[in-house]
Amino acid sequence: MHDLVFHGGGGFIHSEVYNMPIWMRRFHIHKINEHNTKQNEEYEKTNKNTSSPSNKPMGPNISPSSTYNIKK
Repeated sequence: MHDLVFHGGGGFIHSEVYNMPIWMRRFHIHKINEHNTKQNEEYEKTNKNTSSPSNKPMGPNISPSSTYNIKK
């Protein structure tokens, strides 16, 4: 039930955290850290699989003669 506030896109306002028992703050911090760690692992996994062969930016795949009808 406590995860719904964070994972639902919401959050806590200052007064809620200020008045929250310490054990509950620790619980939420632990769950948020778990969530962020899983997201980082998934992000690194997808970036590892989609590595490009070179770091240079590629230009468009067109030839100028076909675009501008330039005769050689």
